[in-house]
Amino acid sequence: MTITVGDRLPETTFLTMTEDGPQPVTSTDYFAGRTVALFSVPGAFTPTCSARHLPGYVDQADALHAKGIDEIACTAVNDAFVMGAWGKSAGTEGKVTMLADGNGEFVKAIGLEMDGTAVGLGHRGQRFSMIVKDGVVKKLNIEAPREFNVSSADHMLSQL
Repeated sequence: MTITVGDRLPETTFLTMTEDGPQPVTSTDYFAGRTVALFSVPGAFTPTCSARHLPGYVDQADALHAKGIDEIACTAVNDAFVMGAWGKSAGTEGKVTMLADGNGEFVKAIGLEMDGTAVGLGHRGQRFSMIVKDGVVKKLNIEAPREFNVSSADHMLSQL
């Protein structure tokens, strides 16, 4: 079942890349007590994700913070090393936290997994964005397959 507005995010564990290597963070701890703009991409270093999706949030970080967002986070079904490298190459430091969902546990738990095996991607997360306040989904934007509209930083800004 797909998560909906008003639902609490399920307990899962992400990995973030630090100077000391990958570090776990639970969804409960990460989203507690703050408002987070979370977006999901099908994969790090993929064309739309690298050219438009992640850069949009990096570029709009200040505007999102000015509208009440405490933290901006990107997740993908990639390992922490890949997410860390992608974040560095995209200039996310201090703007977007890269949350690795390496085994796809988070996207499975919220019902937003996609099957990309037909094109060699395996099982990934759908492209989506959400505003999460203290662990509860306040806004949810799920893209149609092969689309990039409602999960963009510009669309999220229009919702705040």
